[in-house]
Amino acid sequence: MANITINTKYRMPSGHDIPVLGYGVYQTPADVTSEVVQHALKVGYRHVDSAVAYRNEAAAAEGLKKPGIPREELFFTTKIPPKDMRYETAKQHVENTLKVTGFDYVDLYLLHSPYGGKEGRIGAWKALVEGVKSGKIRSIGVSNYGVQHLDELEAWIKETEKKEGQGAGGVLSVNQVELHPWLARPDIVEWCKKRGILCEAYCPIVRATRNDDPLLLPLAKKYNKTPSQILMRWSLQMGFVPLPKSVTPSRIEENAQVYDFELTAEEMKSLDTGVYNSVAWDPTKENLDK
Repeated sequence: MANITINTKYRMPSGHDIPVLGYGVYQTPADVTSEVVQHALKVGYRHVDSAVAYRNEAAAAEGLKKPGIPREELFFTTKIPPKDMRYETAKQHVENTLKVTGFDYVDLYLLHSPYGGKEGRIGAWKALVEGVKSGKIRSIGVSNYGVQHLDELEAWIKETEKKEGQGAGGVLSVNQVELHPWLARPDIVEWCKKRGILCEAYCPIVRATRNDDPLLLPLAKKYNKTPSQILMRWSLQMGFVPLPKSVTPSRIEENAQVYDFELTAEEMKSLDTGVYNSVAWDPTKENLDK
C-alpha cells in the first residue's frame, strides 16, 4: 500500500483534505482538554475530533490555537448533538460553535447520530448544507449512520439535486462510526467506499479492552509494538481515519507511532474476525422512525 505518514491527508468528496490521524476528545474534561490537545500537536497530530455534546469545543480550540500553528494546517471537527437533530437547533449550534471556538470556519461538522426521525435528520442536514454555502463549514458528514440512514440521506440529496441543481443537497464526505477488528462493519464500509466517502473510526483501539487478545499478541511481539499500535495500523491499512482518545501523554505519543511498520496481507486477514462486538453505543441499528 502507499506509504502513510503522520502528515498524510485524504481528499474528501467536498474537495477538502483531512489528516489521516485524528485525536479524539470524547469524555475529556474541559479543564484538561487544552493541555492534552497541545501535547497531541507537539507529537504531530493536526486533527482534533470534538462535539457539542462533549462540552469541550472551546477548550479544544484553545489547545489548537496556543502553539501558533497556522489555522490552515489544523483540522477541527465537531458534531450536532443527538438530542438536537432539528433544523433550527442545528443552525444555532453552528453559530455557537464559531462563537465559542473563535474560529472563522469549522473543517468538518457532523450529525452526531441518526436520531430525530426523518424530518429531524434531514432538517439538521439542511442546516449543515447552509453552513457550507455561507462559508462557516468546509465539509459535512454524519456519525453512527447505518446503511438505512445513509440510503435515506442519499435519496434526499439526489431528489433535492433533481429539483434545485447539482450540489443543492450538500456533499456527504464522512461517516464516523465505531470500527475495529471486532466491529468491522463491512456493509457500512462498502457503502461508503463505493461512493468515495471516508470512514472515520472511533474506539479504534477498543478502549484498551483487547490488550491481551491472542490475535494481537503475536503481532505485537513480531513488530515490537503494543496491541494498541497494531490496531491503529490495522485501521490505517483499512483506509480509515482513526480517532484514538487518551489523556495520558505517553499513550497519545504511542498511538501516533505507527508509521514504521506494515501488517502483511495475511496478518490483515487474520484480524478479519467476522464478529460484531461494540464497546460503545450503536445507533447504526436504529430504525428510521427513531
